Amino acid sequence: MKKRLRSIFWVESALASISAFLAVLTLAWPDWIEGLSGFDPDQHNGSVEWGVVIALVVATAIFAALARREWYRAPQGSI
Repeated sequence: MKKRLRSIFWVESALASISAFLAVLTLAWPDWIEGLSGFDPDQHNGSVEWGVVIALVVATAIFAALARREWYRAPQGSI
């Protein structure tokens, strides 16, 4: 049996994946944000990067939980 998933599941899954990727990227290469934007509000002390990582981890958890809820709410289809 296949599940009939709504498009919101795919949006939430994609956002969870993107935010997880950005969190890992920020942990591995903290200066990517400054390199991309040229904006350096913390003068290389890393406090903004840690805030970004925490926010991205929280966003990942929220989007993953929403996608999981949508997965379990999806009706079973017939094959």
